[in-house]
Amino acid sequence: MQQKGNIQIIEWEDLDKKKFYSFGIFMTMAIRVTVYPATLIRTRLQVQKGKSLYSGTFDAFFKILRTEGVRGLYRGFMVNTFTIVSGQAYITTYELVRTYVSQYSEANTIKSVVAGGSASLVAQSITVPIDVVSQQLMMQGQGEHLTRFRLGSNSENRKSARFFGQTRNIVSQIFAADGFRGFYRGYVASLLTYIPNSAAWWPFYHFYAEQLSILAPSDCPHLVLQAVAGPLAAATASTVTNPMDVVRARVQVEGRTSINQTFRELIREEGCWGLTKGLSARIISSAPTAIVMVVGYETLKKLSLRPELVDSRHW
Repeated sequence: MQQKGNIQIIEWEDLDKKKFYSFGIFMTMAIRVTVYPATLIRTRLQVQKGKSLYSGTFDAFFKILRTEGVRGLYRGFMVNTFTIVSGQAYITTYELVRTYVSQYSEANTIKSVVAGGSASLVAQSITVPIDVVSQQLMMQGQGEHLTRFRLGSNSENRKSARFFGQTRNIVSQIFAADGFRGFYRGYVASLLTYIPNSAAWWPFYHFYAEQLSILAPSDCPHLVLQAVAGPLAAATASTVTNPMDVVRARVQVEGRTSINQTFRELIREEGCWGLTKGLSARIISSAPTAIVMVVGYETLKKLSLRPELVDSRHW
């Protein structure tokens, strides 16, 4: 266990792996349920031309709620739950790479950057096909005119086809149009978005937590400091990587093949402000995600400590 100033970092070798994975699945699902509506709104804002559909995050929220109901905020959620697999792969890769890098460097920043980037590479290889399908489902309803694929009337109306019937419909259309490669459309753009995002988030998280531990009273619970550091790190990383996230969303939803062309058209049509599209929704979604993830993840690690270490730690 590494002592980083006043904050103790629980490392991979300190954990009971059975507890870690058992609790981790529930934590990942809780995060998905909490932030999915903001993710859907962010996707629609990024794909729309100018402000043709929504004027902003809150306008999108109320319009979707009014015209499509609560179900509209969770379009594509069922297929998106398969990202639980990538979530567990991300956590495992991050912790294993941290352990490996610690053999060569004890610098926490270096371990965080390398491990965060590596974890995102592994997770995105699993997540991109799921994202491609779920994003097409997110755009149905008010945003269906902005996407290449639309649900047939039968799949929309029959109750038996409401969930996985819609997914099969979209999967069939993607495969018919683009083949297997269609499910990895925007893969490079995703890597260019999420690897830097992850590589930036972890160092900023540890940095903010450390600075807060210096400023806060000595009896302040570490979990409170970490819960504040998480959203700060998320906002910082989201701001830095949002331009690439806008390009990624358009490549995947509109079926584009060129990242450079998509970027140039975005600048030409909407100017530099186009690169900030969906940023507020992204921060709004990333902040609670960061709080839930940090509180859940740090609690998960504490609950998963090997029995012989539990009584020797003070939080």
